[in-house]
Amino acid sequence: MELEVLKKKVSTYKGPKGRVSITSNELLLEILSAWEQWTGPAEGFYKALGISRNGISSIIGRAKKLRREGFPEPDFKEIQVADRPVSNSDCSGAEIIWDNGRLIRFRQVELLIDFLKKVV
Repeated sequence: MELEVLKKKVSTYKGPKGRVSITSNELLLEILSAWEQWTGPAEGFYKALGISRNGISSIIGRAKKLRREGFPEPDFKEIQVADRPVSNSDCSGAEIIWDNGRLIRFRQVELLIDFLKKVV
């Protein structure tokens, strides 16, 4: 079912000659995620999406590059790392000491949990 939805999304990026030119970073990452979950032969994946073998390799390569360079996810929340230690009375949430002795403060415990899920 998921591949059918992706196929429809990919079809909106097809040109008049049938060439796929995806400009959406979100769609690239969706395709990469579906590819990583795919257990069958590669030929079945790109045929199910209606993309050529060369086209899918280019798309997956671009998506991997986006992920490597840290394309932000929609629910990403930026945190700031303090260079100097802060006394415990200044923090009302949670604190962790990260590598090189850096102290990271979180105003809410939920933010700490989200942070730990992303880095682990």
